[in-house]
Amino acid sequence: NLRKSGYILTDDASEADVIVVNTCCFIGDAKEESINTLLELAEYKEDRCKLLVAARSLAQHYHEEIKEDIPEVDLIVGTMGYEKLTEKIEEALNNKGVVVESLEDINYLPTPLTDRDSMSGGYYAYLKIAEGCDKCCTYCVIPKVRGKYRSVPMDNLIEQAEHLVENGAKEIILVAQETTLYGKDLYGEKSLPKLLRRLSEIEELRWIRILYCYPEEITDELIDTIAELPKVCNYLDIPIQHGSDNILKKMGRWTDKKEIISIVDKLRKKIPDIALRTTLITGFPGETEEDFEELKEFVKKLRFDRLGVFTYSREEDTPAAEMEGQVHEDVKEARRDEIMEIQQEIAFEKGREHIGEDFDVMIEGSLPDEGVYIARTYMDAPDVDGYVFISSDWHLDSGDFVKVEITGAKEYDLIGDIVE
Repeated sequence: NLRKSGYILTDDASEADVIVVNTCCFIGDAKEESINTLLELAEYKEDRCKLLVAARSLAQHYHEEIKEDIPEVDLIVGTMGYEKLTEKIEEALNNKGVVVESLEDINYLPTPLTDRDSMSGGYYAYLKIAEGCDKCCTYCVIPKVRGKYRSVPMDNLIEQAEHLVENGAKEIILVAQETTLYGKDLYGEKSLPKLLRRLSEIEELRWIRILYCYPEEITDELIDTIAELPKVCNYLDIPIQHGSDNILKKMGRWTDKKEIISIVDKLRKKIPDIALRTTLITGFPGETEEDFEELKEFVKKLRFDRLGVFTYSREEDTPAAEMEGQVHEDVKEARRDEIMEIQQEIAFEKGREHIGEDFDVMIEGSLPDEGVYIARTYMDAPDVDGYVFISSDWHLDSGDFVKVEITGAKEYDLIGDIVE
């Protein structure tokens, strides 16, 4: 919309007449980063910047606080207000000194532009297939700031994906607060397998990657579809959060440890080369040493290919914030670091298991001074997983696919030679 209205996008704040900060209030660190970014960028108003915009979830949830504490902000655009962003920017420019707001009902679902451009800057693009969440985990504020689960109509998603591929995207990454429930509200049934089949028909698309799959919603149909469709990466991101039934119950999660193990076993049996990513939380209220020991054994047993750990963030307006047994920050961090040490060893061992194997990889960039290209396998999502480093005299462009043989492994990354 901004481009169509004549605006030129820049990632250099010093060049901008209008600065838009896409805020987040999911966890404390994200909230703090959003506030600090607004304060930092407010300084540009002393020079060229005419308008500072606070957008998305922090702006939605704390709009009154922003107006009071950060007076440099001229426009507040909520979680669902981006459809009117251009219109509201024009209004704010014409109403200097008066804060303009665009705070739609959080359960409203804007119609996504089918000709939107990718902002990832690479040869991959994110496709948001739904808004909101109905799970209401006790630590999470998302349902209160993003509303109930709403799927984007499939035809709109296909048009978006076709446009992104026409403009260079080789990989489409499906995201939502929960991707596995896609279509249940619109079509009366989980429709992610159908969406995957339709996306697979896009000719120039090479990879389709699925993130944020809640374990209890992973069906046999979804597993079979991933196994059957060659364009769908044998990769699944399954946020499980913990390995102790005591903590899982406190978190309000819908699965217990036994069920998680069963789902992981089924995925590995039906798709032997599947790469599984997960996330965990340490220091949840009431997490005892026994719970933590159980989590460590769980990590060692399941040996996830990719794993990240967050320390528990005490978020206001969530049930967990009022629970007894809040864990000291130092303990949370020590437990996080211990889990990551365990996972680092697992990742290194798994990397060594790939030595001698061939993989198709996507070139991400290069280190020209070292004559090294950076690439990703199907096992690696951008920004969160590892890379393959390839020494080559050949000229390769970002977005190219080449076949490499893995010759070495580091902590989380691989080393390879071009085969073809």
